[in-house]
Amino acid sequence: MAQKWVVDPTHTNVEFSVKHMMIATVRGRFSEVEGVIEGDPSDLTTARFEATINTKSIDTRQEDRDNHLRSADFFDVENHPKITFKSTSVEKVGENQYKVTGDLTIRGVTRPVTLDTTFEGRGKDPWGGERIALTAKGAINRKDFGLTWNAALETGGVLVSDEVKLEINVEAVLQA
Repeated sequence: MAQKWVVDPTHTNVEFSVKHMMIATVRGRFSEVEGVIEGDPSDLTTARFEATINTKSIDTRQEDRDNHLRSADFFDVENHPKITFKSTSVEKVGENQYKVTGDLTIRGVTRPVTLDTTFEGRGKDPWGGERIALTAKGAINRKDFGLTWNAALETGGVLVSDEVKLEINVEAVLQA
């Protein structure tokens, strides 16, 4: 039976990592996320996933870098305040393991992305509500979304990798 679950933003993390100077890893996150999951947690193959991220909420723990990422060089938050994801298919690949494919929109560019998703469980919270948790991992090429800014290094290579790794931890609350 399909149920509606609303993402709990205080218990949800949307995080990313990129290589810096081709050797170090820089991590960041978006602190403002909303979303809905509609489906049966015991079989997510017919579920629908939607999420919206406020691009201004980017946080890499370094203010100058965050401001650069908010600029037209990267997310251009003035013209593109949201990142969205809408699932198009869900395939079960193992016990509690799914491939969730959907349309990811960044800077007005929409591309398909597939996330390796794990249903982590279901339980009652102390206030009588019911919650589910999922984790998802994947990677995108930032250039596919118009995030092309970079700088060449003297020794060869570039300052920022094209590949962006994604890790998402979701907790959602059942709606009455």
